[in-house]
Amino acid sequence: MIESYIDPGLLILVPVLYIIGIGCKKMQRFNSAYLPLILGIIGILLSAMYLFIDLQVNNIRDVIEYIFNSLIQGILAAGASVYFNQVKKQMQGNEVKSLFYKK
Repeated sequence: MIESYIDPGLLILVPVLYIIGIGCKKMQRFNSAYLPLILGIIGILLSAMYLFIDLQVNNIRDVIEYIFNSLIQGILAAGASVYFNQVKKQMQGNEVKSLFYKK
């Protein structure tokens, strides 16, 4: 189902952005609140590089479509990466356990 939103060639960005996010957290150079924004920008740049390979410019519409696809694919990949991280945190934390086990 995720392939209907994210280009199958760009699905590799999800784990790549996840690993970059872990690296940014360990470096402690960035505030964690800005991490989704940083991953979004990196995702857009990486998807633009990937999509540039197949770029065939015949008119201005092709350029606008390329920019739009780069933005959307980068944001979706970053969103999937952040979502995966949040699910992982909740599965390890008490949030999920408290749903099934009452004190």
